[in-house]
Amino acid sequence: MLVLVAPGQGAQTPGFLTPWLDLPGAADRVAAWSDAIGLDLAHYGTQADADAIRDTAVAQPLLVAAGLLSATALGDFVPGAVAGHSVGEITAAVFAGVLDDTAALRLVRRRGLAMAEAAALTPTGMSALLGGDPTTSVPHLEKLGLTPANVNGAGQIVAAGTLEQLAALEADKPEGVRRVVALKVAGAFHTHHMAPAVDALAEAAEALTPAQPRVTYVSNRDGQTVETGGEVLQRLVGQVANPVRWDLCMETFEKLGATALIEVCPGGTLTGLAKRALPGVTTLALKTPDDLDAARALIAEHSAR
Repeated sequence: MLVLVAPGQGAQTPGFLTPWLDLPGAADRVAAWSDAIGLDLAHYGTQADADAIRDTAVAQPLLVAAGLLSATALGDFVPGAVAGHSVGEITAAVFAGVLDDTAALRLVRRRGLAMAEAAALTPTGMSALLGGDPTTSVPHLEKLGLTPANVNGAGQIVAAGTLEQLAALEADKPEGVRRVVALKVAGAFHTHHMAPAVDALAEAAEALTPAQPRVTYVSNRDGQTVETGGEVLQRLVGQVANPVRWDLCMETFEKLGATALIEVCPGGTLTGLAKRALPGVTTLALKTPDDLDAARALIAEHSAR
């Protein structure tokens, strides 16, 4: 069983969209999406620097566009399950047929703007903990007033909170944590700091008519499979202020019998986690179009099975 997954914010790098725009029809699709949301995705994906694409309002639609573009290049196939990390859940909703491309891009554009507005209210950020044990680290973070905003599995936790709280974490690491690394994001996502964005996203969601998932959709809120399009959309709204439990998603992949996992562009983060947490599962990250042939071969192998 093959799982198709989409990464979240922080996976973007300057120029990462450039080679994908050379694929037939890709530039036209991106131009149409750009017109629909009022953001020049091609510019930000090919010419903008790291600071420009760190902007939440830019990074999120850019990541969804890249994920959709790379998934389309794989050809017409139906994965066994889909999931996304953070904003990648909107990409996954398209994979599942819950939202169409344009609706997803419009929703993520509103999401990015709302989260940027919420982040501007208080200086906040996120930092990854390298090493340590979650049973020790989580209580330590809570003691410092921080939220374990991403519990990613394979021992990886991302803390989120105010810059002062994150500085305190640097000075007072949990037992066993080797380093605390600041992430390329502009706010404490998936915490109570994002509560104002939930209302804005709920308003945007009211204009959408979600379809029923055509494949198994795994929610990063709790790793549960979601049966209806309405619940998928409801979870996408609340997710901005809820922690991401990617560890539970990977547990579900294992229970579903996953044997392969493909991560859409800009791939690498989720396949890295899967290699450590899901031994025996074949992983492939779409970083450039050069990875497409190997991904298609993997899809064909699972289709034959």
